[in-house]
Amino acid sequence: MALKPTIYKIRIALSDLNRNYYDTLSLTIAQHPSETLERMMTRMLVFCINAQEHLIFTKGLSSTEEPDIWARTLDNKISLWIDIGEPAADRIKKATRISPQVNVYSFNSKSGVWWHQEQSKFKHLTASIFQFQWKNIQTLAKFAQRTMDISITISDDTCYIATELGECEIACTLLFNSHS
Repeated sequence: MALKPTIYKIRIALSDLNRNYYDTLSLTIAQHPSETLERMMTRMLVFCINAQEHLIFTKGLSSTEEPDIWARTLDNKISLWIDIGEPAADRIKKATRISPQVNVYSFNSKSGVWWHQEQSKFKHLTASIFQFQWKNIQTLAKFAQRTMDISITISDDTCYIATELGECEIACTLLFNSHS
């Protein structure tokens, strides 16, 4: 019998000062049985950083053909592809062929090594690569509850997160942007 995902219900008061985007989000996030709390909370944070109409979580770890998060246009074309973790350059190359905007958010303890080994493979791809510090993501994961209220304020490259269990700051470092 297959293990079932753990469901999290998260209400988020989002203030993105960079984009003048303010919203209250009600997210239902399914944590895959093989997914860590750190990865799931990173998915939630990345969703907030990219919040926009038509942005949704995909099947994620259950489907290798889809990113973790994407946005589609009204005619069902992918307009934003978001991968979380340390994907192979070939996967991102394929994503750039089907989406005009591709973002990757690296977050774990091997993130620095991955980027050092892979960065030359990304230089010709139209993608943006970001990195969170692992220790900050670990702190965020400690605040996870099955039902929670979170306040997230994004200013410059930092996310300020407040929950009933505590607060933290998480910097989002841009490693590579083909558009600049």
